[in-house]
Amino acid sequence: MIGASMPHPVIEHVQAMSLTADLVALCHREIPEPAPAHDMIRFEDADFDRAADAVLAKLGADPIWVFAYGSLIWKPGAEVVEMRRSTAHGWHRSFCLEMHRWRGSPEQPGLMMALRRGGSCTGIAQRVGDGDRHCTMVKLLRREIGGPLGYAALRLIDLRSEQGPLRALCFYADPPEIGDTPEWSMDRVAAVLARACGHAGSCAEYLLNTVSALEAANIRDPHLWELQKLVALEIARLHEVADARR
Repeated sequence: MIGASMPHPVIEHVQAMSLTADLVALCHREIPEPAPAHDMIRFEDADFDRAADAVLAKLGADPIWVFAYGSLIWKPGAEVVEMRRSTAHGWHRSFCLEMHRWRGSPEQPGLMMALRRGGSCTGIAQRVGDGDRHCTMVKLLRREIGGPLGYAALRLIDLRSEQGPLRALCFYADPPEIGDTPEWSMDRVAAVLARACGHAGSCAEYLLNTVSALEAANIRDPHLWELQKLVALEIARLHEVADARR
């Protein structure tokens, strides 16, 4: 349940998305959950407890803010009591983490979104409930850890909002997995997102949900907006669908 939240924004973006639920439905396939890879690091209960304690020690008495730039916008990891539209300067969204589970498979790997250095990224800062900070942090970590990477690239980043600056936790900001690897072209990313699907759903569905949630908050990421057009066109081409919006 969300308590205090942002005022409902006046929607300025009137152009319809090219990527639609009907196109996304064409990407869905029933894929069984694969067994964990033998070298995949898994967190046990004690690991989550230790990680939560370490993060809370860094925060001290400060409130727990989490920067939602992707799926956390439309699927928060804990109870949210306040939201602020915020911008992280020096970071930008990028589909740059290959995944063979969740929204990808060993046969058709997907791409997961992270933040990379450079540019700016506007999203939602979420202040989560303060009732039991340890349990709240464990819940957040359980959601983000244990995916295809087996760890959380978690850091504190600076945000700017209309209400003033704040520091927020951010998952997968400059994760070591990407290192100095160059970013893929938008066409190459679109080709993957139009095809990849795993037991948790398709990459196209993730993109649709994220862009839709951003639009509802009156946030338009130019890169994601162009990407959803390219993904829509690629899905339409693959499935011989006419009239995909440009």
